[in-house]
Amino acid sequence: MAMVSATTASTLFLRTTLSRTLSFTTKPSSFYVKSATMEGSEIKEEVNEGFNVKKKIFVAGATGSTGKRIVEKLLAKGFAVKAGVRDVDKAKSTFPGDNPDLQIVKADVTEGSTKLDEAISDDSDAVICATGFRPSLDLFAPWKVDNFGTVNLVEACRKRNVNRFILISSILVNGAAMGQLFNPAYIFLNVFGLTLVAKLQAEQYIRKSGINYTIIRPGGLKNDPPMGNIVMEPEDTLSEGSISRDQVADVAVEALLCPESSYKVVEIVARSEAPKRSFEELFGSIKQK
Repeated sequence: MAMVSATTASTLFLRTTLSRTLSFTTKPSSFYVKSATMEGSEIKEEVNEGFNVKKKIFVAGATGSTGKRIVEKLLAKGFAVKAGVRDVDKAKSTFPGDNPDLQIVKADVTEGSTKLDEAISDDSDAVICATGFRPSLDLFAPWKVDNFGTVNLVEACRKRNVNRFILISSILVNGAAMGQLFNPAYIFLNVFGLTLVAKLQAEQYIRKSGINYTIIRPGGLKNDPPMGNIVMEPEDTLSEGSISRDQVADVAVEALLCPESSYKVVEIVARSEAPKRSFEELFGSIKQK
């Protein structure tokens, strides 16, 4: 019986550690764990087919135009999702139905890292930040959300030992260094409280944090269905172009599954003349810096 107990203990240990140690390089799937039972003088192996391990992804800004699409695509890919939102009632109307893989939690990135730490908790395996400020008379709003809010999320991840962070940023965040100071898009996006400057400083914080990051800088965001294929370029390359929010969500979700996306800043737009490429090819074409 001692041998059976040791085997059972080993199985339980495996169950509790699998969900946090399995790599994002494979798609979420069911795992089958063998356990041993004693039947007479014979040890018989059984397969527990009900043990289904799913990665749980915390999405900040889950009810936003891009965040909502990210949540939907994560669920479609077989992930579990923890939707971090400021307005829980709005989230319940945004995501109708009773999906056991979707959990809605209150999470305001502007309220500090402690509350975010509690919202992320120990069951989140990665964080996707799809937050964005709403234009208002408060010129400090971009810094509260796109800078300090993102930093709060990173700090919450560090407290919870969550080592995968994906940020939806924007092209032209480093427009000044690119010689794009007079680019109309750069001027427009900075009208409301230097939004791009706030985003850039948040990016720099992430890159120094030690967390495994992917920073995605999309062009102008469109609510329309995708038109054209995704073009992915290194940081500080693109100064114009647009892309469907659906494609941005695809890139964010696939970043979880492609090891080639780690520790990279990528810029994306869509072009009708661009060839269709796999996400492994797209991310693999970008070198780490």
